[in-house]
Amino acid sequence: MLYQGSALSVTTDGDGIATLTFDREGESVNTLSSRVIGELQDAVGAIEAATDLTGLILASAKSAFIVGADITEFHGLFAKGEDYLVEMNQTVHALFNRLEDLPFPTVSAINGLALGGGFEITLTTDFRVMAERAEVGLPETRLGILPGWGGCVRLPRLVGADNAIEWIAGGTQNKAAEALRIGAVDAVLPAEELLEAARDILQRAKRGELDHQARRAMKTGPLGLNGVEQMMAFETAKGYVAGKAGRHYPAPVEAVKVVQKGAGESRERAQAIEAKAFAKLALTDVCYNLVGLFLNDQQVKKKAGAYEKQAPELNHTAVLGAGIMGGGIAYQSASKGVPILMKDIREEAIQLGLKEARKLFVKQVERGKLDTATMAERLTGIRPTLSYGDFGTVDLVVEAVVENPDVKTAVLGEVEAAVGEGTILASNTSTISISRLAKALKRPEKFCGMHFFNPVHRMPLVEVIRGEHTGDEAVAATVAYARRMGKTPIVVNDCPGFLVNRVLFPYFGGFERLLAQGADYEHVDKVMEGFGWPMGPAYLLDVVGLDTARHAAEVLAEGFPDRMAQQDGSVVARLVDDGRLGQKNSRGFYRYEEDRKGKPRKVRDEEARALVAESVQDTRELDDEAIIAHLMVPLCLETVRCLEDDIVGTPAEADTALIYGIGFPPFRGGALRYIDVMGLEAFVVLADRLAEEHGALYRPTERLREMAANGERFYPATGDSAAR
Repeated sequence: MLYQGSALSVTTDGDGIATLTFDREGESVNTLSSRVIGELQDAVGAIEAATDLTGLILASAKSAFIVGADITEFHGLFAKGEDYLVEMNQTVHALFNRLEDLPFPTVSAINGLALGGGFEITLTTDFRVMAERAEVGLPETRLGILPGWGGCVRLPRLVGADNAIEWIAGGTQNKAAEALRIGAVDAVLPAEELLEAARDILQRAKRGELDHQARRAMKTGPLGLNGVEQMMAFETAKGYVAGKAGRHYPAPVEAVKVVQKGAGESRERAQAIEAKAFAKLALTDVCYNLVGLFLNDQQVKKKAGAYEKQAPELNHTAVLGAGIMGGGIAYQSASKGVPILMKDIREEAIQLGLKEARKLFVKQVERGKLDTATMAERLTGIRPTLSYGDFGTVDLVVEAVVENPDVKTAVLGEVEAAVGEGTILASNTSTISISRLAKALKRPEKFCGMHFFNPVHRMPLVEVIRGEHTGDEAVAATVAYARRMGKTPIVVNDCPGFLVNRVLFPYFGGFERLLAQGADYEHVDKVMEGFGWPMGPAYLLDVVGLDTARHAAEVLAEGFPDRMAQQDGSVVARLVDDGRLGQKNSRGFYRYEEDRKGKPRKVRDEEARALVAESVQDTRELDDEAIIAHLMVPLCLETVRCLEDDIVGTPAEADTALIYGIGFPPFRGGALRYIDVMGLEAFVVLADRLAEEHGALYRPTERLREMAANGERFYPATGDSAAR
């Protein structure tokens, strides 16, 4: 044993080959934390001091190689400021350079995921062999930063500027075949053959059959492009990447610039350019929020995993109600390998559900995600039925019939009588109280809400709603099923609108107030899309369905009359009364025409504009900041209330739900992180100013006032705001 630490070790064999094995004690995966980097310093020192070594293999004892740097450290490290980050990265560069400059050939045996810093360390070695199921990549731009440990320097020199830019700017996770195709790795093999192949490469290099020094020269010198080639490669790339990333995400374009600036430089000079750019991006709000989003996602998954461990086994499920929603749920279940019955009372509805599922499977085949044989096999996982005859062995049933409490109550009573005593029932409702629906059931402890978002196959969130009498087993089973379906489940308590709709409709309430003040809804849409929403409020209401929105608004007004009571002359009500339902009948705030692909395209509708103008009560000039405040303040305040009312358990769950459920701009981190970044005191001042005119919808809670006065935050402070 040449070196032994808590995260890595170095052993040697009789041929003088050393193996540096990463195996973080007490962790399921390897990450490059500050502590691990410290151990790596010692291990490299031990390797350098040995006089009888002839080669080095980098390996992992875990199923993944190294999944990257330890992201849980990022906020704390980034808070230390630009100079610290530059120095930190240069320290790692110097360490990685020592690995790259060892006086014998080196090879990485990539047995599983090698991402970020975990992939960057493999780029220091002369050769790389990769398991067939492993994946590699540099996902840093997805966190608002760029590869800071040599990825922007070594990868372009290894695979060419075009390929490197595609990987780095896209933040992609790449399969073994693609890595081999572009030259990022030298061989792809079964995992059990990796170490033998790595030793073979080192022996061949020792015999002079492979020129490892030539490999090093390629990585440590300038990128081999002349001026014209550089201009063509980088200027074109910058325009393309900027268009794809959008103006709110600066990291991808900055990464292209870093590769370009370092292209004509030596290794050390190019690394200095990379380190400086990394530090600048690390101090942006975008980076802070995207790192926070990642950490929230990990917390949400951990909580869901804890529920999953308590869940009973789920082998067979069912959905009540076919059609578009039922077909989408059936597709999602079958596509993840969970067989499902799809029941309806009408044959035409069954056929519609099957058509929806078939359409989604065909799209997967067209995109190369599935072959036709797999599609056929998974389609057979959906079994249509008009009766309850086969429901006796079903483990969980999702009720997805029309959003009417009387209909749902009747259907739930029928299915409860047809299933076993241990079967879990879940209602896919967006507005109806779970506690209310449970009153007609004999086993309310086996019943909860399972709110899917439309379209089911695209929207990652599922709200699992705990009613007054819902048991832990029902929640655990429903969370487990959502996870099996590839969704992110978040458990919330029962209330009007649950979490997501309860938070969304104050946003729409703010929109109604803007329209009453004479705001042009097309301009409001542009402002909010510029703010980062995928669509503005008018467009979103059209997509939701104006009649659906009106019904939900009435439910919420009944539940929270002090702040969500409908305003006189509601624009949405006026449009619905005119027969405008939104996209579903091609008439709403906008008109909808089919584009060349058959998708609805919105166009201006002068009749709708005239109807909206009739609701104007007090015309005034509103700048873009005022428009944003009118919409964002009530949404954020309602999120605060949901947290205080224990509708949602943690800020992480609340913010994740808004990002995954309604498209809250990810780079802004969620409603509660948005308040944190603004500062609670400043937010309360802004809300109070709007409350003077608009009332309770904009009035901060007393607890929020206390937090602001005490300098508290929703997320633990790490000095990050000071760093920015």
